[in-house]
Amino acid sequence: MRQFDFSPLYRATVGFDQVADMFDRVLTSDIQTSSYPPYNIEKTDEDAYRISLAVAGFSEADLNVEVRENSLIISASKSEEEKKSYLHRGIATRSFDRRFQLADHVHVTGANQSNGMLHIELKREVPEALKPRKIHISGSSSNQTIEALAS
Repeated sequence: MRQFDFSPLYRATVGFDQVADMFDRVLTSDIQTSSYPPYNIEKTDEDAYRISLAVAGFSEADLNVEVRENSLIISASKSEEEKKSYLHRGIATRSFDRRFQLADHVHVTGANQSNGMLHIELKREVPEALKPRKIHISGSSSNQTIEALAS
């Protein structure tokens, strides 16, 4: 496995130590992650995203979508069904657990299932307090005005 030295990052930034942890988590989980079920991630608007998973053969009752500590966890397990005799079984309905790391201020706004696809809508909602704001710079003439009003 590759090792990355994050020392330069720590020298030039404050509070980004979690970035190194995230890289470690992503790099180690890529080795273990299966490709089932296939999925797409699309950007639908400036601050909106959609994750679509192919979940053919699963009903809404079989699927579970949960957000826990900035992680989106999608899991499914097929309920016990009667024994069937297949001549060919090409539609996989095995259990799965798919995880996505969500950035700060990204929230799940909805989920729906149609035509064998599970669509999960996400939106980045930055609080007003964290949005950039313009600070008015006052000159020395305004200080004289304030002093004149105070006396």
